[in-house]
Amino acid sequence: MFDNLSRRLQGVVKRLRGQGRLTEDNMRDTLREVRMALLEADIALPVVKTFIDRVRNKAEGREVLESLTPGQALIKVVHDELVVLMGESCDRLNLAARPPAVILVAGLQGSGKTTSVAKLAHQLRGREQKSVLVTSADVYRPAAIDQLHRLAASIGVACFPSRTDQKPVDIAREAVAEAQKKLIDAVIVDTAGRLHIDSAMMQEIREIHAAINPVETLFVVDSMIGQDAVNTAKAFNDALPLTGVILTKTDGDARGGAALSIRQVTGKPIKFLGVGEATSALEAFDPERVASRILGMGDVLGLVEEAHRVADQNKIEKLAKKFKKGKGFDLDDFRDQLLQMEKMGGVTGLMDKLPGMGGVSQAAKAQMDDGQVKRLIAMINSMTPQERLAPEIIRGSRKRRIASGSGTQVQDINRMLKQFQQMQKMMKRMGKRGLQRMLQGMKGKLPGMPM
Repeated sequence: MFDNLSRRLQGVVKRLRGQGRLTEDNMRDTLREVRMALLEADIALPVVKTFIDRVRNKAEGREVLESLTPGQALIKVVHDELVVLMGESCDRLNLAARPPAVILVAGLQGSGKTTSVAKLAHQLRGREQKSVLVTSADVYRPAAIDQLHRLAASIGVACFPSRTDQKPVDIAREAVAEAQKKLIDAVIVDTAGRLHIDSAMMQEIREIHAAINPVETLFVVDSMIGQDAVNTAKAFNDALPLTGVILTKTDGDARGGAALSIRQVTGKPIKFLGVGEATSALEAFDPERVASRILGMGDVLGLVEEAHRVADQNKIEKLAKKFKKGKGFDLDDFRDQLLQMEKMGGVTGLMDKLPGMGGVSQAAKAQMDDGQVKRLIAMINSMTPQERLAPEIIRGSRKRRIASGSGTQVQDINRMLKQFQQMQKMMKRMGKRGLQRMLQGMKGKLPGMPM
């Protein structure tokens, strides 16, 4: 997400860092480039005009012009205004209500609404430690009811049954009553989507809202539709008292205009970003961190938090004990590291949060796809326990067997073993010299990944 905008703005940032002082000419050129970058990102014109005016007013202030590093000061102004544009603070869900906290989810058909309900339930159950009940009031599409049942079962969340011959209002009301009876913390109600906004749809969802009085009314919108996402969000906001927005399919949206326009146009915060297909692929929207990522500053804090959340503490302790006893880093350990990387959003998810990755060429990024991580895991899974423990025994016939079992070539096995040896050396150095010196030795490279 924001790939195109990031590239343009990071180019501006790079030039500004080399400026000894700001003049009227280079300030005008810089703001013109920022304006074009925002418009190309499909951000609403009124939003762009307001943003540029605010940056210009602050940039012409004494704190920038009299700064020892005016280029850096202007970058800070752009960063701060991006944060203001997107909402300044990270808006959390309101779960302080008397249980059950009722969450109503609305949106157009095909926006990823039902999947977002499951992702939200997964997050409430996992991160918030809440008991959750989901239900589908989409009686017009039996597949939606079946889909939610399957997703709920896969994440271990209760699903209140519904049928196509029921009234949506009755389904929602009965689900809330069931949650009250079973002392469940939160209820998420999925509603019917349409291919376009129509009066019957709006009337139905208003009736559901009035019947269950939700503490959160979230609008799910596909970021890929650009300015239409903003217009649709505004139409729903006029019909319903929305409390926030879930922006889906952001991993496929290179422009990001919807994310930067919705808050200003609707006045409602983006609360979550859908960043992938997995039920765990839902991120809280933090304007400060998103602004940093757009300008190529990364989101190291977010990366650390994600690592802490998904890390298997038992495996970490087991690996630490192995190092303490002088035992080496084997292919089972390497596979564990790759699986942890997948849980953190894969290589692309990590790259998005690492500082300076905006400068990495598209060719290098293409080499570091998540499919490569999956292939590495498949190769290790095709080995015997003895081979994973002692990879030096893997020679000709063994390599051909592993390649056949993992759907790869012998040269892929050779490359993987070489990458493993590099990782092994890093881990050995970490045991002897500590993490800080190991990171210095890496020189900004991801272990096992070509740069």
